[in-house]
Amino acid sequence: MLTKPAEIFARDAEWAALTAFAERVGAGTQLGIVRGSRRQGKTFLTVSLARRTGGFHFCAAQATEKESLSLFSAALAEHTGVSAPTGFRNWETAIRRLFAIFAERRELIVLDDFPNLCKSSPALPSITRREIDRAVLGNAPVSLLLCGTPDMGRLLENDAPLRGRAVLELVLHPFAFRRAAEYWGMTDRRLAVRTHATVGGTPAYLPFAGGDGPDDFDDWVRRTVLNPAIPLFWEARWLLTEELPGPDRATYHSVLAAVAAGNGTKDTIAARVGGEVAGIGHCLRTLEDCRLLRRGPDVFRPSRSHYRIHEPLIAFYENIMRPHWGLLESGRARDVWTGSAATFDDRVLGPHFAKMCRQFAMSSSGEVGSGVVTDPVRREQIQIDVAVFAPAMPGERRRILSLGEAKWGKTMGSGHVARLRRARDVLDAKGYDVSDTVLTCYSGAGFDASLARERDVRAVGLGELYG
Repeated sequence: MLTKPAEIFARDAEWAALTAFAERVGAGTQLGIVRGSRRQGKTFLTVSLARRTGGFHFCAAQATEKESLSLFSAALAEHTGVSAPTGFRNWETAIRRLFAIFAERRELIVLDDFPNLCKSSPALPSITRREIDRAVLGNAPVSLLLCGTPDMGRLLENDAPLRGRAVLELVLHPFAFRRAAEYWGMTDRRLAVRTHATVGGTPAYLPFAGGDGPDDFDDWVRRTVLNPAIPLFWEARWLLTEELPGPDRATYHSVLAAVAAGNGTKDTIAARVGGEVAGIGHCLRTLEDCRLLRRGPDVFRPSRSHYRIHEPLIAFYENIMRPHWGLLESGRARDVWTGSAATFDDRVLGPHFAKMCRQFAMSSSGEVGSGVVTDPVRREQIQIDVAVFAPAMPGERRRILSLGEAKWGKTMGSGHVARLRRARDVLDAKGYDVSDTVLTCYSGAGFDASLARERDVRAVGLGELYG
């Protein structure tokens, strides 16, 4: 296997998958897909791979078909050392020539930001499929990697052009919270949680902050995320500009703001935005497709769904930056941040900590989610932040392994346990198997002494989360 370059942090499994693909170059025809959200390091990885193997890497720009063909022709000429031709007339000619050249050279081909090419040339996936099929029939040793945003996966779905052709589909995700703390060089766990709640695990955000990692969190936020002179300040706006459709952009912004403020159902979002539920449904589907929102079922009421902001920086932007944009642009970051402390804790940090706790619970062999338990006797609803179910078994009651509540800024004690215990009793009456359910308290502030006397209770603090 090719040695991973020292400048690539982590990504060991991803590098292993890419090098395994590269090691098969010259052995036959193969297609690979590399996809993921922006700023995850796809280009960094594939450029490194092409350099290590002597392959051809072309990164597409947002351009017309004619200009894209001209740029592609020039890049191909530079790689092969042949004088640039006058240019290809169309992509059918270009892809056919590309395959012919690299079947002879037996080198890797990487077409990065492939969706940019498809926007101006919608037939390109079908053209690529046809040339791949010809290469397979002719036993031509062509190895092609296509890279781009998450919707690249659609090229492989159902009757999509490249269905059944790929031997690799590699998805790059943001760093999980433990790995992100490593990447940012943080050993202070409270600092790590607050930072991850602000910028998530996207690798590019450290250089976007000028390589400036936090020591004092409040000062760091003011001098980087809320500073117009730093690229990270503009990042959320650029992401939204790139992803949101033009005609109803104001509505999409309002829907995102409503969800960021804690309105997770269609009804509550519509009430906050001031629209009809049916119309809001279309916006929600579009935002899901753009990977800006994520919809999850209420695990205790499967017919109900709950929406959450997918990207932490967008949640931070909607709650802290967008309402005060004019003040921030005028350099009043200190005033904005001082006045936003409670909002950050309640709307950004608290929900993000609960999400981290669910990610922690996913190490168990079962389904993890959240939901609301309705108590018909006391006429109240009990929020369960982390529910862990054993795998479903036919003919048996659904077994609950754990019921958990997550509190970032509160010391947890007997009151929290009593609420979880009541939820367990209600679920028992509703037919769930709770015979060995563990009640779990997740806290960023610690636990009082009463929890030590509770035999069926597990206390998970920051030490265990990051352990």
